[in-house]
Amino acid sequence: MEEELKTLAQRISVCKDCPLSRNRTHAVPGDGSSSARIMFIGEAPGFYEDQQGRPFVGPAGKFLDELLSSAGMSRGEVFITNMVKCRPPENRDPMPGEVEACRQYLDKQIQILKPRVIVALGRHSLAKFFPQESISKLRGKPRQWNDTIIYPMFHPAAALHNQGLRHYLEEDIKGLPLLLKEAPLGEKEQPQPQQLPMF
Repeated sequence: MEEELKTLAQRISVCKDCPLSRNRTHAVPGDGSSSARIMFIGEAPGFYEDQQGRPFVGPAGKFLDELLSSAGMSRGEVFITNMVKCRPPENRDPMPGEVEACRQYLDKQIQILKPRVIVALGRHSLAKFFPQESISKLRGKPRQWNDTIIYPMFHPAAALHNQGLRHYLEEDIKGLPLLLKEAPLGEKEQPQPQQLPMF
């Protein structure tokens, strides 16, 4: 799985399927564990992400790190990516055509990782799975999507602009560990008979 993710990241880094590629410093494929059971999907890279080629490394990313830590998790245990892999100008919302151009990459990442839980950060991410739903109504409420649980949360950046949303994120993130325990085992988590210890 790790090699598949690396190969896909290389494809994303040279992608020119939409106009966002023209002004990027770096594409931002996503990063994290190739065996992650939880996948976070945000909206789009911002300034700092574009500079470093990594998702959620700016102020919203620091807040996400705090949220993960409060739930007993770290970035190294999860996989983090975005709906689009290049920064939109002035951090505007991604356009439908840009989301569509990146859809093949996001779908492939989901196919490779087979996460038990996908955390949809914000309305753009939620719209991929439940386009008619409102993030304010669905946040913190797990929904089944194919063989995966979708767990909608507000985007961390939204809480930086509106402090009133902060406690919702802090409350919702605490539900992830329990949700992970209750989620059905995925294919890659099935017990392997006669598996020898690594050391």
